[in-house]
Amino acid sequence: MANIERCLLPPTATIREAVTALEAGEEKIVVVVDAGRRLLGTVTDGDIRRGILRGHGLDDPVAEVMFRKPDWAPMDARREAMLGILAAAQKRQLPLLDAEGRVVDVKLIDELVPPRRPDNWVVLMAGGLGTRLRPLTQEAPKPLLTVGSRPILEIIVSALARAGFSRFFISVNYKAAMVKAHFGDGARFGVRIDYLEEKAALGTAGALSLLPERPTRPLLVMNADLLTKLDFNHLLDFHAESGAEATMCVREFHFQVPYGVVEIDGQRILGIEEKPEHRFFVNAGIYMLNPGALELLPCGEAIDMTDVFARLIAGGRRTAAFPIREYWLDVGRPDDLKQASSDLDLFAED
Repeated sequence: MANIERCLLPPTATIREAVTALEAGEEKIVVVVDAGRRLLGTVTDGDIRRGILRGHGLDDPVAEVMFRKPDWAPMDARREAMLGILAAAQKRQLPLLDAEGRVVDVKLIDELVPPRRPDNWVVLMAGGLGTRLRPLTQEAPKPLLTVGSRPILEIIVSALARAGFSRFFISVNYKAAMVKAHFGDGARFGVRIDYLEEKAALGTAGALSLLPERPTRPLLVMNADLLTKLDFNHLLDFHAESGAEATMCVREFHFQVPYGVVEIDGQRILGIEEKPEHRFFVNAGIYMLNPGALELLPCGEAIDMTDVFARLIAGGRRTAAFPIREYWLDVGRPDDLKQASSDLDLFAED
């Protein structure tokens, strides 16, 4: 049974408080209520990430991102009725109300049906040369560089295995034998690992054309030099809810121009903005692709993931952005490797 008190927040609470509540337990939902505990809205991880994309900050009121017409069921609803509501709404949590419309419980889908392990395949791109990390990568490929006592790629595989993923493909090229010798068939990690062997560099997406067969469910693709505390099941849910053909994880990036920026028209000064700050979302190297998106890949030829998304967009096929607010680090330079080592405590449970 859900810890209902932990799930409830007033509309004046901040998005930051909602994030804390979401991460506090297994319910993974915040129910926004008025002073009489009457339902005003709900907030899930996806609602917060969509709010971030719209420009909301963590100190904004949670009412700014809540879903204002949530599904619910009476507290005495039958199991089949609750499952029908959850299936139609593609949700995993369902508020239960009493006769006066007050929230008395939240029913979780895992309480109604046995939880399933995600059967999505995972492809980890580990074939790069790691040029920026030389001379370290002269002796070992970048994914096998260690953070603490374990290789970066081992931390990634372990995190995904704990999230329930069991079918892995690792693309290899540079020092492929070392990667294959370390991971083998994946048995010691409790997963199955096969290898996509690039005879030549195929970019950040080309190795997907080497899959032995077409997957039947969306494919999780990730660069093998990333460390993150992302909840991958949140990404699966977000991708399913978005209805997108492909989802790209993005990170917020800020930079400030250290000068006054002058706007001109010919010789005329139109205005001056002192040290403006610019905000962008940048590619975070983690993706979800529906099987149909793989049709855009040239067989055995180099292509980058950004080109795959460009082709989807040009063809009018829906794409989505999933903002990562959790820890994320691209280990591409020696300083990044040092940073990862200093952040080692974050991965102690991995």
